[in-house]
Amino acid sequence: MTERIAVSRDVRLWSEALGDPEGPPLLLIAGGNQSSRAWPRDFVDLLTAAGHRVIRYDHRDTGRSTTRDFAEQPYGYAELTADAVAVLDAHGVAAAHVVTMSMGTITGQLLALDHPGRLLSLTLMLGGGLDIDFDGNIERLFKGEPSVDGLPLPRQAMLDVLALMSEPVDGPDAEIERRVERARIFSGDQIPFDPAEFRRWEREAADHAGTAAEPTAHHMLGSHPRERTPELAGVRVPTQVVQALNDPIAPPPHGRHLAELIPGATLVEIPGMGHALPGSVHVVLAEAITTHVRRPSPRLRGEQ
Repeated sequence: MTERIAVSRDVRLWSEALGDPEGPPLLLIAGGNQSSRAWPRDFVDLLTAAGHRVIRYDHRDTGRSTTRDFAEQPYGYAELTADAVAVLDAHGVAAAHVVTMSMGTITGQLLALDHPGRLLSLTLMLGGGLDIDFDGNIERLFKGEPSVDGLPLPRQAMLDVLALMSEPVDGPDAEIERRVERARIFSGDQIPFDPAEFRRWEREAADHAGTAAEPTAHHMLGSHPRERTPELAGVRVPTQVVQALNDPIAPPPHGRHLAELIPGATLVEIPGMGHALPGSVHVVLAEAITTHVRRPSPRLRGEQ
Protein backbone atom coordinates (compact mmCIF):
# COMPACT_ATOMS: atom_id res chain seq x y z
CA MET A 1 0.00 0.00 0.00
CA THR A 2 1.23 3.48 -0.92
CA GLU A 3 -0.33 6.51 0.75
CA ARG A 4 -0.15 9.88 -0.98
CA ILE A 5 -1.47 13.36 -0.28
CA ALA A 6 -2.76 14.98 -3.45
CA VAL A 7 -2.98 18.75 -3.54
CA SER A 8 -5.89 20.29 -5.43
CA ARG A 9 -5.32 24.04 -5.22
CA ASP A 10 -5.48 24.60 -1.44
CA VAL A 11 -7.12 21.26 -0.57
CA ARG A 12 -5.20 18.21 0.60
CA LEU A 13 -6.70 14.87 -0.44
CA TRP A 14 -5.72 11.64 1.28
CA SER A 15 -5.29 8.70 -1.10
CA GLU A 16 -3.78 5.24 -1.29
CA ALA A 17 -2.77 2.78 -3.99
CA LEU A 18 -3.09 -0.97 -3.48
CA GLY A 19 -2.00 -3.90 -5.59
CA ASP A 20 0.74 -4.32 -8.16
CA PRO A 21 2.54 -0.96 -8.62
CA GLU A 22 3.10 -1.93 -12.26
CA GLY A 23 -0.48 -3.05 -12.87
CA PRO A 24 -3.00 -1.13 -14.97
CA PRO A 25 -4.13 1.82 -12.80
CA LEU A 26 -7.76 1.90 -11.71
CA LEU A 27 -9.13 4.99 -9.90
CA LEU A 28 -12.21 4.61 -7.69
CA ILE A 29 -14.39 7.72 -7.18
CA ALA A 30 -16.93 7.41 -4.36
CA GLY A 31 -20.33 9.01 -3.94
CA GLY A 32 -21.39 12.11 -2.06
CA ASN A 33 -20.10 12.56 1.50
CA GLN A 34 -18.17 9.31 1.18
CA SER A 35 -14.54 8.65 1.93
CA SER A 36 -12.29 6.08 0.31
CA ARG A 37 -13.80 3.50 2.68
CA ALA A 38 -17.04 3.55 0.72
CA TRP A 39 -15.13 1.08 -1.46
CA PRO A 40 -14.82 -1.92 0.91
CA ARG A 41 -11.37 -3.46 1.07
CA ASP A 42 -12.98 -6.83 0.30
CA PHE A 43 -14.11 -5.43 -3.05
CA VAL A 44 -10.80 -3.66 -3.72
CA ASP A 45 -8.97 -6.94 -3.12
CA LEU A 46 -10.90 -8.55 -5.98
CA LEU A 47 -9.69 -5.80 -8.31
CA THR A 48 -6.09 -6.04 -7.17
CA ALA A 49 -6.24 -9.84 -7.53
CA ALA A 50 -7.09 -9.20 -11.18
CA GLY A 51 -3.76 -7.36 -11.51
CA HIS A 52 -4.84 -3.77 -11.08
CA ARG A 53 -3.15 -0.99 -9.19
CA VAL A 54 -6.22 0.36 -7.40
CA ILE A 55 -6.30 3.95 -6.16
CA ARG A 56 -9.00 5.17 -3.80
CA TYR A 57 -9.19 8.55 -2.09
CA ASP A 58 -11.13 10.62 0.42
CA HIS A 59 -13.28 13.30 -1.16
CA ARG A 60 -12.69 16.75 0.26
CA ASP A 61 -14.67 17.16 3.50
CA THR A 62 -14.50 13.41 4.18
CA GLY A 63 -12.06 11.00 5.81
CA ARG A 64 -8.56 12.41 6.23
CA SER A 65 -8.84 15.02 3.50
CA THR A 66 -9.20 18.75 4.15
CA THR A 67 -12.44 19.57 5.95
CA ARG A 68 -13.72 23.14 6.10
CA ASP A 69 -16.87 25.18 6.60
CA PHE A 70 -18.67 24.82 3.27
CA ALA A 71 -20.58 28.07 3.74
CA GLU A 72 -17.31 29.99 4.07
CA GLN A 73 -15.43 28.10 1.32
CA PRO A 74 -17.97 26.62 -1.09
CA TYR A 75 -17.11 24.59 -4.17
CA GLY A 76 -18.84 22.67 -6.93
CA TYR A 77 -18.46 19.78 -9.32
CA ALA A 78 -15.65 21.51 -11.19
CA GLU A 79 -13.53 21.32 -8.04
CA LEU A 80 -14.48 17.70 -7.38
CA THR A 81 -13.44 16.85 -10.93
CA ALA A 82 -10.14 18.66 -10.48
CA ASP A 83 -9.63 16.68 -7.26
CA ALA A 84 -9.74 13.39 -9.18
CA VAL A 85 -7.10 14.67 -11.62
CA ALA A 86 -4.93 15.80 -8.69
CA VAL A 87 -5.07 12.29 -7.22
CA LEU A 88 -3.87 10.80 -10.51
CA ASP A 89 -1.06 13.36 -10.58
CA ALA A 90 -0.04 12.53 -7.02
CA HIS A 91 0.39 8.87 -7.98
CA GLY A 92 2.20 9.67 -11.21
CA VAL A 93 -0.59 8.22 -13.33
CA ALA A 94 -1.01 9.72 -16.80
CA ALA A 95 -4.26 7.87 -17.51
CA ALA A 96 -6.37 5.37 -15.59
CA HIS A 97 -9.41 3.17 -15.80
CA VAL A 98 -11.96 5.13 -13.74
CA VAL A 99 -14.82 3.57 -11.78
CA THR A 100 -17.44 5.78 -10.15
CA MET A 101 -20.61 5.35 -8.13
CA SER A 102 -23.59 7.48 -7.17
CA MET A 103 -22.63 11.19 -7.12
CA GLY A 104 -19.26 10.13 -8.49
CA THR A 105 -20.95 9.36 -11.82
CA ILE A 106 -21.32 13.10 -12.36
CA THR A 107 -17.59 13.55 -11.77
CA GLY A 108 -16.91 10.67 -14.15
CA GLN A 109 -18.93 12.28 -16.92
CA LEU A 110 -17.19 15.62 -16.39
CA LEU A 111 -13.80 13.90 -16.49
CA ALA A 112 -14.76 12.38 -19.84
CA LEU A 113 -15.68 15.86 -21.12
CA ASP A 114 -12.82 17.91 -19.71
CA HIS A 115 -9.96 15.42 -19.24
CA PRO A 116 -10.54 12.58 -21.72
CA GLY A 117 -6.79 11.97 -22.06
CA ARG A 118 -6.64 10.97 -18.39
CA LEU A 119 -9.13 8.10 -18.87
CA LEU A 120 -8.37 4.68 -20.31
CA SER A 121 -11.95 3.60 -19.69
CA LEU A 122 -14.92 4.68 -17.61
CA THR A 123 -17.41 2.70 -15.53
CA LEU A 124 -20.43 4.62 -14.21
CA MET A 125 -22.56 2.86 -11.64
CA LEU A 126 -25.47 3.65 -9.31
CA GLY A 127 -26.05 7.02 -10.96
CA GLY A 128 -27.70 8.81 -13.85
CA GLY A 129 -27.13 11.09 -16.76
CA LEU A 130 -25.69 14.57 -16.58
CA ASP A 131 -29.11 15.88 -17.64
CA ILE A 132 -30.98 14.53 -14.61
CA ASP A 133 -32.09 16.95 -11.88
CA PHE A 134 -31.73 14.55 -8.96
CA ASP A 135 -32.21 17.21 -6.27
CA GLY A 136 -35.36 18.37 -7.96
CA ASN A 137 -36.56 14.80 -8.34
CA ILE A 138 -36.19 14.17 -4.61
CA GLU A 139 -38.24 17.30 -3.97
CA ARG A 140 -40.89 16.07 -6.44
CA LEU A 141 -40.97 12.71 -4.69
CA PHE A 142 -41.45 14.43 -1.34
CA LYS A 143 -44.28 16.58 -2.71
CA GLY A 144 -45.92 13.75 -4.63
CA GLU A 145 -45.34 15.49 -7.96
CA PRO A 146 -44.70 13.63 -11.24
CA SER A 147 -41.41 13.29 -13.08
CA VAL A 148 -40.68 16.07 -15.58
CA ASP A 149 -38.22 14.17 -17.77
CA GLY A 150 -40.04 10.90 -18.38
CA LEU A 151 -37.67 8.90 -16.17
CA PRO A 152 -38.75 7.50 -12.80
CA LEU A 153 -38.31 9.49 -9.62
CA PRO A 154 -36.41 7.98 -6.70
CA ARG A 155 -38.41 5.45 -4.72
CA GLN A 156 -39.86 5.59 -1.21
CA ALA A 157 -36.63 4.18 0.24
CA MET A 158 -35.01 7.55 -0.50
CA LEU A 159 -37.49 9.33 1.78
CA ASP A 160 -37.09 6.59 4.40
CA VAL A 161 -33.33 7.20 4.47
CA LEU A 162 -33.76 10.98 4.66
CA ALA A 163 -36.06 10.51 7.67
CA LEU A 164 -33.62 8.07 9.28
CA MET A 165 -30.63 10.40 8.89
CA SER A 166 -32.56 13.36 10.31
CA GLU A 167 -33.14 11.59 13.61
CA PRO A 168 -30.75 12.38 16.48
CA VAL A 169 -28.46 9.63 17.69
CA ASP A 170 -26.61 9.20 20.97
CA GLY A 171 -22.94 8.44 20.50
CA PRO A 172 -20.69 6.85 17.87
CA ASP A 173 -22.07 3.33 18.27
CA ALA A 174 -25.58 4.57 17.54
CA GLU A 175 -24.26 6.48 14.53
CA ILE A 176 -22.64 3.32 13.18
CA GLU A 177 -25.88 1.39 13.61
CA ARG A 178 -27.79 4.13 11.81
CA ARG A 179 -25.42 3.88 8.85
CA VAL A 180 -25.89 0.12 8.76
CA GLU A 181 -29.65 0.63 8.69
CA ARG A 182 -29.26 3.14 5.86
CA ALA A 183 -27.32 0.56 3.86
CA ARG A 184 -30.01 -2.03 4.55
CA ILE A 185 -32.75 0.28 3.27
CA PHE A 186 -30.77 1.23 0.19
CA SER A 187 -29.88 -2.41 -0.50
CA GLY A 188 -33.48 -3.53 -0.50
CA ASP A 189 -34.65 -7.07 0.10
CA GLN A 190 -33.87 -8.84 -3.17
CA ILE A 191 -30.28 -9.88 -2.43
CA PRO A 192 -28.51 -11.03 0.75
CA PHE A 193 -27.61 -8.27 3.20
CA ASP A 194 -25.20 -8.98 6.05
CA PRO A 195 -25.37 -6.25 8.73
CA ALA A 196 -22.17 -7.55 10.32
CA GLU A 197 -20.08 -6.84 7.23
CA PHE A 198 -21.50 -3.33 6.89
CA ARG A 199 -20.92 -2.73 10.59
CA ARG A 200 -17.29 -3.72 10.10
CA TRP A 201 -16.90 -1.45 7.08
CA GLU A 202 -18.55 1.49 8.83
CA ARG A 203 -16.28 1.08 11.85
CA GLU A 204 -13.28 1.01 9.54
CA ALA A 205 -14.51 4.23 7.92
CA ALA A 206 -14.94 5.88 11.32
CA ASP A 207 -11.52 4.73 12.48
CA HIS A 208 -9.97 5.99 9.25
CA ALA A 209 -11.59 9.43 9.63
CA GLY A 210 -11.02 9.62 13.37
CA THR A 211 -14.72 10.29 13.93
CA ALA A 212 -18.06 8.60 13.44
CA ALA A 213 -19.70 11.93 12.62
CA GLU A 214 -21.50 11.86 9.28
CA PRO A 215 -20.01 14.18 6.61
CA THR A 216 -22.65 16.53 5.18
CA ALA A 217 -20.86 19.14 3.04
CA HIS A 218 -21.83 17.58 -0.29
CA HIS A 219 -25.51 18.06 0.53
CA MET A 220 -24.84 21.76 -0.01
CA LEU A 221 -23.38 21.42 -3.49
CA GLY A 222 -25.10 23.44 -6.17
CA SER A 223 -26.59 21.80 -9.22
CA HIS A 224 -24.24 20.04 -11.60
CA PRO A 225 -23.94 21.50 -15.13
CA ARG A 226 -26.90 19.79 -16.82
CA GLU A 227 -26.55 22.16 -19.76
CA ARG A 228 -23.39 20.29 -20.80
CA THR A 229 -25.28 17.07 -21.53
CA PRO A 230 -25.12 17.45 -25.36
CA GLU A 231 -21.31 17.35 -25.10
CA LEU A 232 -21.51 13.70 -24.01
CA ALA A 233 -22.24 12.81 -27.64
CA GLY A 234 -18.61 13.63 -28.37
CA VAL A 235 -17.14 11.32 -25.70
CA ARG A 236 -14.82 8.65 -27.09
CA VAL A 237 -13.72 7.07 -23.83
CA PRO A 238 -14.83 3.41 -23.68
CA THR A 239 -17.71 3.59 -21.22
CA GLN A 240 -19.72 1.05 -19.27
CA VAL A 241 -22.84 1.84 -17.27
CA VAL A 242 -23.87 -0.43 -14.40
CA GLN A 243 -27.59 -0.35 -13.58
CA ALA A 244 -28.60 -1.84 -10.25
CA LEU A 245 -32.10 -3.07 -11.02
CA ASN A 246 -33.31 -2.43 -7.46
CA ASP A 247 -31.63 0.98 -7.08
CA PRO A 248 -34.08 3.29 -5.25
CA ILE A 249 -32.20 6.49 -6.22
CA ALA A 250 -31.56 5.89 -9.93
CA PRO A 251 -34.00 3.09 -10.79
CA PRO A 252 -34.16 1.63 -14.28
CA PRO A 253 -34.15 2.80 -16.98
CA HIS A 254 -31.80 5.56 -15.71
CA GLY A 255 -28.80 3.38 -16.57
CA ARG A 256 -30.02 2.77 -20.12
CA HIS A 257 -30.67 6.50 -20.53
CA LEU A 258 -27.14 7.30 -19.39
CA ALA A 259 -25.64 4.69 -21.72
CA GLU A 260 -27.54 6.20 -24.63
CA LEU A 261 -25.97 9.60 -23.98
CA ILE A 262 -22.43 8.30 -24.61
CA PRO A 263 -21.55 6.80 -28.00
CA GLY A 264 -20.63 3.13 -27.81
CA ALA A 265 -21.41 2.83 -24.09
CA THR A 266 -22.40 -0.62 -22.88
CA LEU A 267 -24.98 -1.40 -20.22
CA VAL A 268 -24.68 -4.04 -17.49
CA GLU A 269 -27.79 -4.71 -15.40
CA ILE A 270 -27.42 -6.43 -12.03
CA PRO A 271 -30.64 -8.08 -10.77
CA GLY A 272 -31.60 -7.40 -7.17
CA MET A 273 -28.83 -4.91 -6.48
CA GLY A 274 -29.78 -1.68 -4.73
CA HIS A 275 -27.86 1.50 -3.95
CA ALA A 276 -25.10 -0.12 -1.91
CA LEU A 277 -22.15 -2.50 -2.24
CA PRO A 278 -22.94 -5.57 -0.12
CA GLY A 279 -20.55 -8.48 -0.32
CA SER A 280 -23.14 -10.47 -2.25
CA VAL A 281 -22.53 -8.32 -5.38
CA HIS A 282 -18.75 -7.86 -5.12
CA VAL A 283 -17.80 -10.71 -7.45
CA VAL A 284 -20.25 -9.81 -10.21
CA LEU A 285 -19.26 -6.13 -10.01
CA ALA A 286 -15.54 -6.88 -10.09
CA GLU A 287 -16.05 -9.19 -13.07
CA ALA A 288 -18.03 -6.51 -14.92
CA ILE A 289 -15.27 -3.96 -14.31
CA THR A 290 -12.37 -6.20 -15.24
CA THR A 291 -14.16 -7.45 -18.37
CA HIS A 292 -14.79 -3.87 -19.46
CA VAL A 293 -11.25 -2.62 -18.95
CA ARG A 294 -9.87 -5.55 -20.94
CA ARG A 295 -12.30 -5.12 -23.82
CA PRO A 296 -10.83 -3.66 -27.02
CA SER A 297 -12.10 -0.14 -27.70
CA PRO A 298 -15.02 -0.30 -30.14
CA ARG A 299 -14.74 1.64 -33.38
CA LEU A 300 -17.45 4.25 -33.34
CA ARG A 301 -19.56 5.03 -36.38
CA GLY A 302 -17.82 7.53 -38.61
CA GLU A 303 -14.32 6.73 -37.32
CA GLN A 304 -11.71 5.37 -39.73
